[in-house]
Amino acid sequence: MLEGLPPNNAAYFMRLACTEDVARTVADIVVETFDPSDTAAAAFEEAENVADWSAGAWVVEVYFGEEPDEDMVRELVGAVAGPDAAKAITFGRVAERDWVATALDGLAPVHAGRFLVHGGHDRQHRRPNQVALEIEAALAFGTGHHGTTRGCLLMLDAILKVRRPRNILDIGTGTGVLAMAAAKALRQQVYAGDIDPISVLATRSNARLNGVSPWLRPVVARGTHHPDLESRRYDLIFGNILARPLRAIAPDVARLAGEGADVVLSGLLGRDVPGVLSAYAAQGFRLTKRINLEGWATLLVRRAGAATRPLFE
Repeated sequence: MLEGLPPNNAAYFMRLACTEDVARTVADIVVETFDPSDTAAAAFEEAENVADWSAGAWVVEVYFGEEPDEDMVRELVGAVAGPDAAKAITFGRVAERDWVATALDGLAPVHAGRFLVHGGHDRQHRRPNQVALEIEAALAFGTGHHGTTRGCLLMLDAILKVRRPRNILDIGTGTGVLAMAAAKALRQQVYAGDIDPISVLATRSNARLNGVSPWLRPVVARGTHHPDLESRRYDLIFGNILARPLRAIAPDVARLAGEGADVVLSGLLGRDVPGVLSAYAAQGFRLTKRINLEGWATLLVRRAGAATRPLFE
């Protein structure tokens, strides 16, 4: 998993060799605690075991756009992984292009139903019956390796088994994984917005790489607030961000959701789910499906009273 790449030309980093569970836990807590526009967390398996406090074969690396408070980071890691892990952390500084490429090279292809997310180094893993998405090393949130993005792709795969949405919106698109998946599978117009201009540039670049530029319209937008996004009603809306902004945009999502629209919400820890569901229930939505992956929840909600459709066998 790799989430949130900082925009500076150089980055500070922390590194911890540990077990898989610890690596994923630390990466997740970093994503939840720090600003994703200025922080990256990568958890990956090393080719050889490390001689470390845990004798684990996994590594978690966190990259910061600004020099971190080392004591605070150790305290945070210690709270979720114990004092030995906190003591074993090393800090340093590395050039941007080195760590972006290295982090992506360490990631295995991710399978999510009919979808495959991979880097350029794993093109050989593509199969004719898959919707393959190649992601460049880019400064933006989301490569498909995180449980939130994979959960959304699995939900999209289930939706496509029973219907073909026409107008699609991806709020907080990051590198454009979800928008590209929908565009490539459906060959239909997909609108995407992100508050970060770097994310929008990354989405455009990835859209060209994957041959979906004619169907994908990414714009810089705060939530749904852009003329291109607000001028139509949608059959399918993705919101793969965090709990607080998901709650805040619930009225906007309700305004843009067409009758019977599917709304996929993710970026949620388990404790976030009740508050998000409450915000969407107030707008007339009800939960129809939940997927839990790696401690993260992905929700499918639909306006109450809309015709029900079976999504999973």
